[in-house]
Amino acid sequence: MRNSLADPWDFEEVYAKLYDFSRSHDFNPEENDCFIHITTGTHVAQICLFLLTESRHLPGKLVQTQPSRRNPARGSCTVIDLDLSRYDLIAKRFASERRSGLEFLKSGIATRNARFNALIETIERVAIRSGDPILLSGPTGAGKSQLARRIYELKKQNGQIKGAFVDVNCATLRGDQAMSALFGHRKGAFTGAVADRPGLLKSADGGILFLDEIGELGLDEQAMLLRAVEEKSFLPLGSDREESSSFQLICGTNRELRTEVAAGRFRADLLARIDLWSFELPGLAERREDIEPNLDYELNRFSEKSGKHVTFNKEARVRFLEFALGSSHPWSGNFRELNAMVTRMATLAPDGRIDLETVRAEIGRSSAAARSSGGDDAELAALLGEDYAEKFDLFELARLKTVVEICRRSKTMAEAGRRLFAVSRRGKSSANDTDRLSKYLARFGLEFRSLARMEP
Repeated sequence: MRNSLADPWDFEEVYAKLYDFSRSHDFNPEENDCFIHITTGTHVAQICLFLLTESRHLPGKLVQTQPSRRNPARGSCTVIDLDLSRYDLIAKRFASERRSGLEFLKSGIATRNARFNALIETIERVAIRSGDPILLSGPTGAGKSQLARRIYELKKQNGQIKGAFVDVNCATLRGDQAMSALFGHRKGAFTGAVADRPGLLKSADGGILFLDEIGELGLDEQAMLLRAVEEKSFLPLGSDREESSSFQLICGTNRELRTEVAAGRFRADLLARIDLWSFELPGLAERREDIEPNLDYELNRFSEKSGKHVTFNKEARVRFLEFALGSSHPWSGNFRELNAMVTRMATLAPDGRIDLETVRAEIGRSSAAARSSGGDDAELAALLGEDYAEKFDLFELARLKTVVEICRRSKTMAEAGRRLFAVSRRGKSSANDTDRLSKYLARFGLEFRSLARMEP
C-alpha cells in the first residue's frame, strides 16, 4: 500500500487508503488477534490508524514500539487495548468537558427541572455540532436572549466561530429603518442616508446573529432574511452590488409562529428554514423547583455588581420561598421578574441581610403588581368571577386562556375563528368559524365584543 500513496503526508489520501483497506478485509476478531503497529510511518498514518482502530474499523489492539536509548539493538513494545477500562479515563475527560458545556449554558445554575435539563442537554449537542439556524420560543423573560449569548460563547470557546454576537430586537425595527438596520444602505438610498451603513447582518459575519422577537419582523424583511440565510448574500438598500455574510442565525419568539403563518403575518418558507432546531423554553411558573437555585444565582450577581455581600436571614428566606413556590403567584415576568425582586430586596436590605420585613414588603408589592397587570389569576377572576376555580377544571381554563389571547389579537371574530380552527376547518365543506367561537365563549358567559374591548 505504501507504493500506492502519491503523498504519505496527505491526510485525506492516507485516511481514504487505510479506510478502503479496512473495508476490503473480512476481519474476525473472535478467532484472530489483530495488532496495528502505530510507531512507524508518518504522523499522518499514525493518526489515521488510531482513528480507524478507535472506531473499530480495524478491530484490534494498537502496538507501540520504541528502541532503548542505552542499547539500540533492544527496545520495548506496548500493547494498547482501547477496550480496557484504563482507557475509559480518556472518555471520562470528554464527558467531563461535556458536563462543563452543559453547566456553561445554564450559567452554572444547578437547575432541578428535568424537562429543562434535558432541553439544555439537547441544545448543547446542537450548538457544538451544527451551524444551522436555531429557534428559541417561550414567554417573555424566559431567558432566550441569555441562552443565545451563552451558545455563542460556548461555540467561541470551542473555536467554532470568530465573529461577533449581534443581538437585535425585531420589535424595534420598522419600515425603511428595519431594512437599513439589518441589511445596510448606501449613501443617498433614502432621505437621511448621509453615509454608507454596513448593516447588522454584515456585522455578524463569522459570528452569530440573534433576532429576538422575530415574529415582529415585516414580510419584506423576512424575504430578504431568508435569502441571506440560504445564499449568504443580500442586497443593501440603494446598492446594485451584493454583500456577503456567513453567520449562524438564532431566533427568539414569544409568539406561535405557525399561527402567524396561518394568519399571513409570517412567511411559511422562512419558518421552515429556521425551524430545523426548535426549542421551547418553559416559563418560571413551569419550573418552580428551579426558583431556589436561581434565587441564589441572582443574589450572587447582585453582590458581584454592587460589591456588597448580601444574604437572607433564615426566616426571610423560608417566607420568600413559600411565596415563590406556591401556585398563587403567576410569575408572568419570569426570570426578569425574579431578578427585579432580588434587586429590590438586596438594595433595601438593612446591613446586607434581607429580613422578614423586607420580604413581606416585596411580596405585597409583587402581588399587587400581578393583580393590576392582569396576571392569569386576576384576569380569569375578572372574566369569570372570583370563584372561577371552583366552577371550571384547570384543563378548561388553560384552553380558555389561549382562546382569549387569540380573540384579543384579532380584529374580528371571523379572524379569530380562522386562527383557532385553522386545521379542523380544512375537512369541512363549509366552515362557520364565527358560530363555533361564539358558542364556545357562551359556555363561559363571554362575548367576543367584550374581550376585544378589554386591555390584554
